[in-house]
Amino acid sequence: MRSAVLSLPLLTVGAAAQAENMYTATATSDVYAARATAKTLSNTSNVKGKAFDRFAVIWLENTDYDMAYGDENLNWLAKKGITLSGYHAVTHPSEPNYVSAIGGDYFGMQNDDFNQIAQNVSTVIDLLEDKGISWAEYQEDMPFSGFSGMEWLNQENGKNDYVRKHNPAVIYNSAAGQIDRLASMKNLTMFYEDLKNDALPQWMFITPNMTSDAHDSDIQTAGAWTRNFLEPLLDDERFMKNTLVLVTFDENDTYQVQNRILGILLGDAVPAELVGTTDGNFYNHYSEIATVEANWDLHTLGRFDVGANVFKLVADKTGDTIRAWSGEVELSQRYFNYSYAGAFNTNGGNRRYPAPNLSGDGTTHNRTVLPGIQELWKDSPAPVYYTTGLEIPDGLHPPSGYEPVQ
Repeated sequence: MRSAVLSLPLLTVGAAAQAENMYTATATSDVYAARATAKTLSNTSNVKGKAFDRFAVIWLENTDYDMAYGDENLNWLAKKGITLSGYHAVTHPSEPNYVSAIGGDYFGMQNDDFNQIAQNVSTVIDLLEDKGISWAEYQEDMPFSGFSGMEWLNQENGKNDYVRKHNPAVIYNSAAGQIDRLASMKNLTMFYEDLKNDALPQWMFITPNMTSDAHDSDIQTAGAWTRNFLEPLLDDERFMKNTLVLVTFDENDTYQVQNRILGILLGDAVPAELVGTTDGNFYNHYSEIATVEANWDLHTLGRFDVGANVFKLVADKTGDTIRAWSGEVELSQRYFNYSYAGAFNTNGGNRRYPAPNLSGDGTTHNRTVLPGIQELWKDSPAPVYYTTGLEIPDGLHPPSGYEPVQ
């Protein structure tokens, strides 16, 4: 692996433990000063996967399934790959969905605040680095690598550009607390630099700015941005190296209906016979983690990633079982629009971090919890509410002891 990723301890001391707060200042002078010295890394690796060798995720914002699928540019992309018609967000608003997609839970979060998740809570980054798989985030209009501030406004018109709440890794201190990990959270311009230098990582999370992703604009703007970004890459051999791309959304827009969102899988890792098809199985943001775990034989986080369905085109090659929802409450009556209590729920209730499920009993696969996570949590008296089932809680059906406060 070129420019090897360092597997540093999850709990650090001294100056390293404060790295998550080094780059939080948002004043223009502070940002420009930090930009001059901030570290940037472009790590690469070549770990073969069972179904793909590179995974790129692009998240858009706040759009109901039918509106997204009806956009001409997103529909054009869907016809180039597989439409995931059973894909669901896990709650509202934005930030808890982003953190769920790399950490396997949202820990009660029901806000878009300046949140920092504890150092001993791991993410998919820990799983990737454990197997020597390179990763990066590319964030449109992020002012410099590792910027951890709340937002960076357009310096010409004052509009929203980059926002912290759409950067999942920086919210976890297990990632933001390490300089080399901060250095892999980069501006989207670095994507093109890495592409030119054949230095793209194997796992990447791509976030458009607040206009490009539909948050402050509309689905037509986001659809056009996404097609303009992806269309040339679909024929670019520097990017298409057995690559699977997921285009999806953080959440839907209408809180009164089920929180179902559009997902599209495309890239040269999609078998020709599946191009233009629809996969209606139940997936959610935890499936992003589970799919990566299955593809590269990673360990797990011991959270909701363990029970999540793996995307079928991958499961067909990894041997994972695709399951149908079988909860006491039918899926049609589950809305995923309301958060349970937890460490970040500002309304109160149980504020304790749950421990990961270290037992692994009843899994439908042979993957085990990352040894480093087992070591960190082995003697924890914290409650465990994770199971190996597909069914996940929400605010109307919370984990025992985590009922939300009105």
